Amino acid sequence: MINKYSNIPLYSQLKNLIIEKIENGEYPPETKIPSEQELCEMFGISRPTVRQAISELTNSGYLYKEKGKGTFVSKPKSVIDVKAYTGFSDSILDNDNPGERNIVSMNIITNKEYKKLSDIFSISHMQTVDFAQIAYITNIEDEVFSYNISYIPLTLFPNIVEDLKNKKQSFDILRGKYPLVPAKTKSSLEVVYTEPDEAQYLRVQAGQPLIKISNTIYSKSGQVVEYVVSKYRADKCILTFENVK
Repeated sequence: MINKYSNIPLYSQLKNLIIEKIENGEYPPETKIPSEQELCEMFGISRPTVRQAISELTNSGYLYKEKGKGTFVSKPKSVIDVKAYTGFSDSILDNDNPGERNIVSMNIITNKEYKKLSDIFSISHMQTVDFAQIAYITNIEDEVFSYNISYIPLTLFPNIVEDLKNKKQSFDILRGKYPLVPAKTKSSLEVVYTEPDEAQYLRVQAGQPLIKISNTIYSKSGQVVEYVVSKYRADKCILTFENVK
């Protein structure tokens, strides 16, 4: 029960109570928990206190909200072992069936609109180059793990948007372009926070921590052929590293 005389904040006590009910099976996965008003009445606490507890449990992955329906218990966490991660994992060009990815949008942009592309693809700042900007999500069954954006220069792959719409295999996309076959990646990792336009795809609230992995993909000839930014849900991933001396 809630102890109003404890030094532990009321919202923290409520969080622990809800977690305990989830772990002992009283609140099973995919079931709706009591409403904010019901929790207020059950424990004799204010609505802001309940709201803070629910918000933190949602951000940490214990709960999720469905608009107009209520708050539900999340499924047990699945784990992506990034120890086995390669930059090719998120590539459009290196995927056997890129057209089968869960693509949410495809646009044409220029290096003037996203200036970082000029540096990545070694484009003169006097040049304007068109890129296919392909956004897609990665999921296992019905759980979303990452939101990804791939940038592919149309100078190298002028038909990439049509090819993806026609669900062409990477073998066909790369046919006759042997020097452009992906062969090496360079990756960087950082922690960022969910932007509002990403939240709907990742099924989280804006501001939740994400693991951002940026991949520059090089061809056999050493040319940059693709740049991919992937944002993984931190509550779904575990990073493991191994070093041998």
